[in-house]
Amino acid sequence: MEILQVILASVFSAIILFLIAKIIGHKQVAQLEFFDYITGITIGSIAAELATTLDKPWWKPTISMLVFGTITVALSIITRRFARTRKFINGTPTIILNDGKLYRENMKKAKLELSEFLLLCRQEGYFNLNDIQTAVFEYNGKLSILPVSTKRPINPEDMKLNPKPEHIGTELIMDGRIMGDNLRRKGLSDDWLMKELKKQGYKNAKEIFLGICYDDNQLTLFPIKNGGAK
Repeated sequence: MEILQVILASVFSAIILFLIAKIIGHKQVAQLEFFDYITGITIGSIAAELATTLDKPWWKPTISMLVFGTITVALSIITRRFARTRKFINGTPTIILNDGKLYRENMKKAKLELSEFLLLCRQEGYFNLNDIQTAVFEYNGKLSILPVSTKRPINPEDMKLNPKPEHIGTELIMDGRIMGDNLRRKGLSDDWLMKELKKQGYKNAKEIFLGICYDDNQLTLFPIKNGGAK
């Protein structure tokens, strides 16, 4: 009977915490989902109590943590399988500014103050609101900004260019050691690597802290003496 009381109390407190998080809004959630955020805090608090109140039965907070963890996993499965539940549990994006119009009611809905909105704009590199076409306050507490067409960066398509696709660099030397598998994956040989090292003024790989090969077999080297490895 006492175990059932602990389970029911945990479920009830989870519901209360969820409602409180909904009232507070997204500002503190950052990249976490709503329930991941509140259960993470709660489980940490319960774990701290378990570690500090040794005179009390240890199984009570343990059951509570298991209940909260189970609820989190269950909600994660539900939101993946049923898209409509995501709006209720995680919330939805809110348009704050669009086409020169600032939506005051949407800011109230998102629990976002003007000063906080301006701060988020500055953090994204926008100090002039006239440079923003649309600003969306996401459910994870971040601000997504679409700049006006005259302020967005120029891309190759604008200039009718067709650049070659770029790939992630491959580490060929790490902390003085040659990464043989990576070298072979790039279709290169030890002889090629030694020639490149000598071309750049190095005797062997032991002098290199990091060596990365980019497209067109361009080898960029960071020597140990400047890399702080020693």
